Amino acid sequence: MSYHRFKEFFYRNGFVVVPGFITGNEFQELESNLARYIAEVVPGLPKTEAYYQDPNRPETLKQLQRLDRDPFFEKISKKAKWYELAEALLGEKCDECLGGPEWFNKPPNTEHPTPPHQDNYYFKFNPPLVVTIWVAMEAIDSENGCLRYVPGSHKRGIRPHNRSKVLGFSQTVTDWGPADEAAEIRVELQAGDAVVHHSELIHRAEPNKSSTRHRRAYAQIIKAVGAKVDEKAKAEYEAEVRVHLASSEVR
Repeated sequence: MSYHRFKEFFYRNGFVVVPGFITGNEFQELESNLARYIAEVVPGLPKTEAYYQDPNRPETLKQLQRLDRDPFFEKISKKAKWYELAEALLGEKCDECLGGPEWFNKPPNTEHPTPPHQDNYYFKFNPPLVVTIWVAMEAIDSENGCLRYVPGSHKRGIRPHNRSKVLGFSQTVTDWGPADEAAEIRVELQAGDAVVHHSELIHRAEPNKSSTRHRRAYAQIIKAVGAKVDEKAKAEYEAEVRVHLASSEVR
């Protein structure tokens, strides 16, 4: 498949939906291996790789990191289609799946929203030629917490951020306001659809208001060869995180 037809919309808005990015046997294989990994591997993972809303309730598992430690997901992270899509949108050769694949979930009746944020506030890439390819593992809509984007915000630089209180999303845009909310676009997906967003696009998600449905997604973050970490900015950010963690421990 040629992904170049998605480039103009992505360039203008900072995100684009790719219908049926993963389908058929490929989707079923991904789904079954996620179930295997959650059942067999996750119970032994450190808390830095498996986040629970309530550690005493396995059904509240909400986020997984570093899935590439598993051979199946390591293989998927290197599949050409992910890089072909990223290259078509960014216009540059892409060379890395940052931090390995991730899995996100909002269990039924999740109370916590995903705060508005920009991924490159964490990453510190310059230029910010990085995309997240986020694949729906089931139907995702307004009820169960679809992603919401502020179109064009990737062209206006990094907004001020501060610590959030949401597990797995430590930062939030501090000057988020009514204009952002009025401009945002909700992205509803079917299982196997992907939405791709730029690393500086502001995005968020509401809680999962459904009493029966999860909101599960599999994601890979792909960077262009030309994207380099601003080491000074990264060191400053990491120092801020250490100070925050130390102050939390004191309390």
